[in-house]
Amino acid sequence: MNKKAEVKNLNFSYTDGKPVLKSISIPIYENKITALIGPSGCGKTTLLRCFNRMHDLYGEVKYDGEIVLQPGELNILSSDLDPIEVRMKIGMVFQKPNPFPKSIYENIAYGLRLRGVKKKSYIDEKVEDSLKMAGLWKEVSDRLGSGASSLSGGQQQRLCIARALVTEPDILLLDEPTSALDPISTAHIEELVTNLKKSVTIVMVTHNLHQAARTADYTAFMYLGDLIEFGESSQIFTNPTQQQTENYITGRFG
Repeated sequence: MNKKAEVKNLNFSYTDGKPVLKSISIPIYENKITALIGPSGCGKTTLLRCFNRMHDLYGEVKYDGEIVLQPGELNILSSDLDPIEVRMKIGMVFQKPNPFPKSIYENIAYGLRLRGVKKKSYIDEKVEDSLKMAGLWKEVSDRLGSGASSLSGGQQQRLCIARALVTEPDILLLDEPTSALDPISTAHIEELVTNLKKSVTIVMVTHNLHQAARTADYTAFMYLGDLIEFGESSQIFTNPTQQQTENYITGRFG
């Protein structure tokens, strides 16, 4: 099975020097969904944000180790690499929908304009394609000029997914993408994410163990900055090899 990326012996700390991630190594398989699970404070969101260098926005941080992107063995943590270039290759969708205060159309077109694309017919086509991939085209095709804030919470989250997809990222990062949504919108997003893996590799943080079991092909269980166990989701949720993993998924702690 092809790897899209690989985390290799990754340590991460903020300026105080206290390690937040300790020697994490995980393969990220192409066109699969990898879920990161574990109790609050275990490091899963920290790991997710390493993939597109989000931590660089918040001051001095220290990476030790690599996240290698295929093809070409590109280490996205290299200080020689511009974090903005990394974020073009690796899109991110946050916990709470965060559409820009622009029209639906301009929310999606934003990434293309940032890249210097000017041809209107091309932008039109990519906006439509991205909205179709995000399962939103039929609902908004007749009101692309309306403000994104006019959409419901679930629609706004799908808009944010479409916005991340328009630049054709290698990997899509989802940080608890349904935690702010109602059950119907959550089901929509889960179905969408399952379909999206045909065209993009997905890494997802979730507190919802049922969601991880339903949607993810692979699951990594983290605790206090350590990777405790990684494997196929079917194995992790039915026959974990580590006692800590079993304790967490059966609700004994966390």
